[in-house]
Amino acid sequence: MFKLDFVNKYIYKHILKIIVSILFSFLAVIFSVLTFSTLYLFLQLLFDKIQAVAKPESFSFNQKIIADYLNFLFTEIIRVEGKSKALLYISLGAMLLFFVKNLLTYLSSYILAPVRNGILYNVRNDLYHKLLILPISFYRFHKKGDIISRASNDVQELDESILKPLQAVFIQSITIVFYLMALFIINYKLTLFVLILLPIGAFIISRISKVLKKTASKLQIKQGNILSIIEESISGLRIIKAYNAIDFSNDRFKKNNEIFTNIKNIIYRRTDLASPLSEVLGTTIVIATFLYGGSLIISKNSSLDGASFFLYLVLFINIINPAKSLTTANYQIKKGKASIERIKYIFDAKEIIEEHPQAIIKPDFNESIRFENLDFYYDNDKIVLQNINLEIKKGQSIAIVGPSGAGKTTLVDLIPRFYDTKGGNILIDEIPIKTIEIESLRKLTGIVSQECILFNDTVFNNIAFGKENVTEDSVIEAAKIANAHEFIIRMENGYHTFIGDSGSLLSGGQRQRLNIARAVLKNPPILILDEATSALDTESERLVQDALEKIMKGRTTIAIAHRLSTIYNMDEIIVMNHGKIVERGKHHELIAQNGLYKKLHDLQSFK
Repeated sequence: MFKLDFVNKYIYKHILKIIVSILFSFLAVIFSVLTFSTLYLFLQLLFDKIQAVAKPESFSFNQKIIADYLNFLFTEIIRVEGKSKALLYISLGAMLLFFVKNLLTYLSSYILAPVRNGILYNVRNDLYHKLLILPISFYRFHKKGDIISRASNDVQELDESILKPLQAVFIQSITIVFYLMALFIINYKLTLFVLILLPIGAFIISRISKVLKKTASKLQIKQGNILSIIEESISGLRIIKAYNAIDFSNDRFKKNNEIFTNIKNIIYRRTDLASPLSEVLGTTIVIATFLYGGSLIISKNSSLDGASFFLYLVLFINIINPAKSLTTANYQIKKGKASIERIKYIFDAKEIIEEHPQAIIKPDFNESIRFENLDFYYDNDKIVLQNINLEIKKGQSIAIVGPSGAGKTTLVDLIPRFYDTKGGNILIDEIPIKTIEIESLRKLTGIVSQECILFNDTVFNNIAFGKENVTEDSVIEAAKIANAHEFIIRMENGYHTFIGDSGSLLSGGQRQRLNIARAVLKNPPILILDEATSALDTESERLVQDALEKIMKGRTTIAIAHRLSTIYNMDEIIVMNHGKIVERGKHHELIAQNGLYKKLHDLQSFK
């Protein structure tokens, strides 16, 4: 009925529990039909319509045979126990059947509860893993708020609008099938008449729900926009306040929130229309059934009598609610398919950084890093790097400088394969990095960037991030090298103090020193410094620079530098502009060339 291959993949893992749940639902429906069937016996007994008959020689699903079997059993009870006792037995039997039916219904739902949650658990895990392995370029073209919305709201919508309705589809479909079987047994003519009317009602409802999926998709997009605005506002709150932009930001949010609310009103109204509409259609069908069934009894051209017709109506009316549930489920699934498409968009995103089929493990770095005729550009963007040729020997310290947009950060990001080259190669010890196992390659590099990436966790866990079985002594030693130990031990709980969201409880210099301590603990042979001191005050810069000099000893270092005073003693300085290497040499050599480097140096000296 619905193409839900994405959900089916996760449902398959729980197929055994689903089968058991369906079995319980199947048994619950049988007991439900039997419960209502006791009404027929009750009415027959009440109006003295039960007549003694001989026990049928064989059993089959035939209305007369079934009626004769029941008549035979109960006439025997009446003959032995009397009518009052028979009435009591019928009532107790109905109660027992009703209890068993509800117990089986509960067991069916009980088994399905961990199935629904298990599917969401697996989707969340897979989605989070996918977000981790997607290339960084993916996040250049997507709002963080929208990604968060897909990973949270849309996943939850998967339960409310797909899994829960699918449960109703399974259970209510079984209920309708068995009730219809019972109705056919009672009177096939009346049932055929009903089956002509039901598709007419279903057609009317389906026409109204056609646009629901499209509207729901718009809703999810607007919800992502709202989350993006909230995320951006919290991150940029200092700027908002500094530029007196509170009213501007508030108005922007209100406009998006108003559009979101209006779309949600449309969805609520259409969804809420399902129940009253199906009730009106159901009532119309019941009245039509009354008329046709009554005419069959009055004409006496049918075996249908008053008691059978009453049982028929009870069973038919009890089909109405399952049919309404199916209608509502149809609405919900159409709405939920928009969420599935948004989640699938992330799952279907290409993992541009792919592991080579015969990737090798590279445990160490021995000789050099070589950029060979390297070109790079982002998708549909202009060229960022062009014809880069550069060799960095083991143990060398290399600085990369240049104006903003020169391609400095992109160049160093290609070494751990955050992006892949579009042309040319990068080789480590003469081995192309695309043939090296990605995890193995990234173990060779440590990164300290201008943007301090810390987590809402303890100092200890932030320094030990990514490593297992780390001792406290090794973390303390790394912190001492990074000039972080002194301020850490003054904190309330020392190394076990929580540092807040993104390290918000620390100063800029303290955050950067924790970043350096993390790199020290990793102990990589290749160290990448991306403007690690550019955003610090003089005192913090001194402490951080001292820590960097300690960690650089004995390592191959590639430093992107904003403050040229920090790179005077580098083995070589690479000057970039417009994605190309335009100058290279030591500090005094570049000053003597009187080119771009000297211009950048003079500008900083002038400041």
